[in-house]
Amino acid sequence: MGIIVNLDMMMAKRKITLGELSAKVNITPANMSNLKTGKAKAIRFSTLEAICKVLDCQPGDILEYTDELNE
Repeated sequence: MGIIVNLDMMMAKRKITLGELSAKVNITPANMSNLKTGKAKAIRFSTLEAICKVLDCQPGDILEYTDELNE
């Protein structure tokens, strides 16, 4: 997949745990873990918006596109 999830780096910068973030965003820790590890196939805009609000960041701080063919 060409999308890299940098949620763990942003969480470390903001010094927030997975449990705290999932509680504030109101999704299960298991689903947040899937997002964090890049195992999720999709993310709702409302969830992305809530994560960005809690972490005080932009979607581009969390999601990154890479062209697999050039690596």
